[in-house]
Amino acid sequence: MPGTRRVNSGRGHSYLLDGQKVDGVTTVIGNGIPKPALINWAAGTIASYVGERLDVDTTTGHVTADNLVAALAHVGAKNRYNRWPNDGSFSRLALIETLKGVHYQDRDRAANRGTEVHSLAERLVHGDEIDVPEELAGHVDSYIRFLDEWQVRPVVVEGVCGHRKHRWMGTFDLIADMAGQRWLLDLKTTRSGIFGETALQLAAYRHAEFYLDADGNEVPMPDVERVGAVWCRADGYDVIPVVADGGTYRMFQYAQMVARFTTGLGREWVGEALRPEVAA
Repeated sequence: MPGTRRVNSGRGHSYLLDGQKVDGVTTVIGNGIPKPALINWAAGTIASYVGERLDVDTTTGHVTADNLVAALAHVGAKNRYNRWPNDGSFSRLALIETLKGVHYQDRDRAANRGTEVHSLAERLVHGDEIDVPEELAGHVDSYIRFLDEWQVRPVVVEGVCGHRKHRWMGTFDLIADMAGQRWLLDLKTTRSGIFGETALQLAAYRHAEFYLDADGNEVPMPDVERVGAVWCRADGYDVIPVVADGGTYRMFQYAQMVARFTTGLGREWVGEALRPEVAA
């Protein structure tokens, strides 16, 4: 088994470089780039969830939460950390803990949609026939339009790449020839469009030292002339160019340093409490 590879585990994955676990590009960006908008999104999602499930008696003005509690109990029952009592009684702790995770339902639905579209898109690029779930038909049709209208000729599809010196690995979606140039492309299915973090992600891939071929051998990363994201939606698609030069890659490296701090290094810099005689 090769010492440098992507390790798939359930719905997630990790990377080994020379047998040692290393940072994944998207994990680096997730842990190293602040996302203040997510705070308001999480609070808004939970507030909407509660508000939509409260019942108001228009005659008396009384508000009841029976439907809200029932919905939360249903959600909590699916959680492996379920704290809802089996006897049907009410638990404030269970309600609080379940409410704290409600916003992840929306996130997970979007993530699952993105994963499925990516998987179907990979097979489309390879020319495979696919069965498309009805709820993803619009996204897949948009991606087919992109492949046809831009006359995409794939060079590398779903390439696992890495940088040995800087200790990271990742998986890029597509290197392809189109419009007379060679492109490095990432497929996005987010509702809100392309964010700046995408430029950091693609800059990392562009500056990789190698990618792994079908046999797991390291191959020098191909040079590309353009870098961009394909924003694929149910109602169409856009090809969005991004800046992925040396300066953008340097910003990714800064994010990698911050990520290492937030995921453990910072705690290593704080010592144990001292007693007076030791401090003296």
